[in-house]
Order: sequence, then C-alpha cells, then structure tokens
Amino acid sequence: MKVLIACGGTGGHINPGLAIADIIKSKYPDAEFLFAGTPKGMESKLVPKAGYKLETIKVAGFQRKISLENIGRNAKAVAYLATSGRRAKEIIRNFGPDIAIGTGGYAAGPVIRKAAKMGIPTAIHEQNAYPGVTNKLLSKEVDYVMLTVIEALDYMDKSKFEYSVTGLPVRSSISRMSREEARKKLGFDDSFTILSFGGSLGAGCINETMTETIKWHVGKGLKINHIHGYGGMGKDTFPQAMKAAGIPLKSDRLRITEYINDMDVCLAAADVVICRSGASTLAELEAAGRASILIPSPIVAGNHQYHNAMVLGKAGAAVVIEQKDVTNERIINEIEKLYDSPEKTAGMSEAAAKLCVTDTNDRILQVIEKLIAKSKK
Repeated sequence: MKVLIACGGTGGHINPGLAIADIIKSKYPDAEFLFAGTPKGMESKLVPKAGYKLETIKVAGFQRKISLENIGRNAKAVAYLATSGRRAKEIIRNFGPDIAIGTGGYAAGPVIRKAAKMGIPTAIHEQNAYPGVTNKLLSKEVDYVMLTVIEALDYMDKSKFEYSVTGLPVRSSISRMSREEARKKLGFDDSFTILSFGGSLGAGCINETMTETIKWHVGKGLKINHIHGYGGMGKDTFPQAMKAAGIPLKSDRLRITEYINDMDVCLAAADVVICRSGASTLAELEAAGRASILIPSPIVAGNHQYHNAMVLGKAGAAVVIEQKDVTNERIINEIEKLYDSPEKTAGMSEAAAKLCVTDTNDRILQVIEKLIAKSKK
C-alpha cells in the first residue's frame, strides 16, 4: 500500500501528518509513504528526520494586507499557483499512491486537490476548532474529513463530506506518569506546581507576566513549585530579570530553562499549566488531565487559538484570557484562586480529561480503512 501525506508550514500541521503515518505503519508495516511539502518549510527538516521521504512543491499563501513587501509575496504566490497543479500531478503520478491524506498547510492544497481529481481516495485532518483556509476548501473535494473537535464543523459545509471526530494524536508518553512520581523526578516536593511556557520560541506576553508571577510567589514564600520555559526570544532577558530579582534559575522549587525537553514529565507534575492554545498543546493538556490558564496567540490565522481555547474554557477546563486583557494582577489572581482551592483545580483537571479522545489512533485507522476499501473498488 502506498500512502501520500501532504502537509507543511508549521509543526502544528506536520506533526499530525507524521503521527498519522506512524499510526498507519503500526497496522500496515509494509506500507510505503511519501510526504509532499514545501522546500523551505519546517517539513523539509522534520519529515526526513522522522525517516520519511519528502517531495517538494513550491506554494505560498496570499497576503491580504497591502504593502510593497506583500505585493511581492503575492506575485510569487501567483507564480507558484501557475505551476503547483502540474507539480502536484507529477508527484502523484511518479509515486502512484493508493490513498492521500492532507493535514493542513499551503502544500496540502494543490496535492490533495489533484489527488481527488485523479480519483485517488482522499482525506484531511483538521487540528483546530476554527479550520484553516486550505482545509475549508479541500473539505468540499475529499472523501473524508477527520476533526480534532466537533466545533470545527460549525465553519464547514458538512453536506459535502463524511466526517469523524478523531481527536489529535499525542505523544504516547503523555499521562503515563503519576504527579508524585513526576515531581520526585524533577526534585520537587508535593506542593502546588505551575508549568508555564510559550513554545520553543517563547512568548513575550507569557515571559513578562511569569517574571512578576515568580517574583510574587517567591517573595511571599508560598509553597509553589514552578517550571518555566522562556524560549528563544527570552534567552537574553528572562535570566537577567531573575538575576536582578535575586532569584535562581534552579532551586528546590524552581526550574527555569530556555526549552522544556521533558514535557511529559513536567505536564505530569503540574497542577496548572499557563500557555498558548495550539491544537497539539491542548490535546496534551486533555490527555494529561490538567487545569490551565490559556493565553491564545493573537497573531495566528483566523484567530484559531482563541477558538481552540474556548473549547476548554466552555467545558470548565481552562481560564481563557485574551492577550489584550492580560495583566500581572489578573494572572496572579487566577493562580491564587487555584492555589487556595484544590477542589476547583481538581474540577478543571477532570473537565480537561473528559474532553480527551482516548481512542484517537483507532478512530484514525477506521477512516484509513474506508479509504483503502474505496481504493480497491
């Protein structure tokens, strides 16, 4: 069996594609895979690193804001558009896939659209509560649509496709460790534990408010353990801010680093997580069953992180604060409420766990089986 997977741009599109490939391979070990993506996107590194072959296609999105720079970008996008269909057809003919799957990003558009037109059974996976432009367009042409959350259906024409809420694949190590075991591994006692981060690059808003939050609970001598990942953009400022406040980056209650390499352990140790609301992050919060304070990034397409966050917010699993409303006082106040009320924290954790789709791999395989059956007709 030959499987073509098209994705690109960000880890949020690429990692689900890689996870789906691994899920298929677990049942069909002899399956052959080919990924299609852009030559300069993250997929050019992540896909080969995961052991899969990548064919590239030049494609770019159109910029709506008018500027000289964006006029140039749009001209390039038009040029790519003129050749993308031909290149997609070339990739498909050379590989000869039995089925094709798109997980978002500009590269998925021409490849999955061409596969569908060539009669190859196709499916897409949408990670966010607010679908991306590519997947919204492709949903009208593919055979099946896999959704992380049912809320995404509100923005799609469900009369055009068969859909399944599969959830989002997460690392198998998430939720395997007990809170006590994780804290012991981190060198913490069994006190209330905060995990905060803004992704590998970091988030200025989260770094700024965590600077004051750490000063607050350390200054008050509260029994709070705190893990914070300040990311690349905070590597020059965050350690300096801690040094100026006389606070060490590592102690029996603090672990402050640029990047968190053992997220599974840190999630298991936490009572509350303060972070952005990308789809993969939220899926891991649900899998681990953790309360959260979510600060959606305001600079993502379609404001999709806000829509993602509100799924947890409406379920009582998270406090959602838009970045424009973030103040040090508000964040500290929300933490104080959870610190003073273990029952409230536990209730939010339970609500998060209830949102978790525990059989995601099986649900994805059910869709794959339908594609395979269709390819044999």
